[in-house]
Amino acid sequence: MRLRRRLSWVCCAVLLAACSKPASSLVPEAGTPPPVRLDFRPPVDRAITEQVRSTRTVERGGERQSEEVEMTTVTRITPAEHGFELSQAVTRARMTRGGVAVETVVDDVLSRAPLRVRLAADGTFVKVLNPEEGLQALRALVPAGQQAGALEAFFAPEHVEARARREWEAKYAGLLQRNLTLGQHTWAVERFPAGEGEAVYVLERTVKGTELTDQGEALVVSLRCLDAVPEDAPAELREVLEEAGSPALTPGVTCEGEQVVARGYFVPMRRELTVRAKVGDATWTLVTQTKLEMLEEARR
Repeated sequence: MRLRRRLSWVCCAVLLAACSKPASSLVPEAGTPPPVRLDFRPPVDRAITEQVRSTRTVERGGERQSEEVEMTTVTRITPAEHGFELSQAVTRARMTRGGVAVETVVDDVLSRAPLRVRLAADGTFVKVLNPEEGLQALRALVPAGQQAGALEAFFAPEHVEARARREWEAKYAGLLQRNLTLGQHTWAVERFPAGEGEAVYVLERTVKGTELTDQGEALVVSLRCLDAVPEDAPAELREVLEEAGSPALTPGVTCEGEQVVARGYFVPMRRELTVRAKVGDATWTLVTQTKLEMLEEARR
């Protein structure tokens, strides 16, 4: 099949105002941009190929160390009972540390155990369908007697489930199946490992508008971090924190970035995020970049 290049959720009743209320209150002010809606309408059974790059840097005691991972992922979304099934395979992976290539069994594990996720019809994350397969692949690859404690913890089914849910919700929870206005905020709790600890923060997404891409009009969202909950925080933000278990946020976390998602068909176009945090005696910087490489042509 030919691939061509393309630039990794109740109906609302409308209550009419009383006759005495001015009708103009129902009409947008002149110059007000119309709402933007991001429906979950994926390109069914068409391969979405993305290039992913992640760079993690730690500075401690005047020394600086960096580690970079590059991957090619192929994602396919197909209809399933009451929703969709998303499968994602890693077709290429490469790790470097200080600019030197590092041989790791993780590449083989990822290629042997594609992630399969059940999504609701509105795009809500439901569950990982095969959370145990990564650990099974790791144990098949690591020689008997060789220690792989850290990797076994990483691929533990409960960690695979939690990580996949968190990553999906950080990107899309609160954005799908709703009308979004310019400047509107949505939130998600995020975290990333930092040595023996982790940085925990609220990712705030702000609607910037739309832009034209090779996949048609796309929603553009800016990204930034909150390291504390404002006293006047809206109810939606407080609900997001409660649903995440009300974690303690890491003071001083900062981040900036942008996310672009096509609206005709739900196609992630690109996402860039840089997070900086001080954990213990070290300063950590995590830079992640994801970009659409190609979308498989629709079958005729």
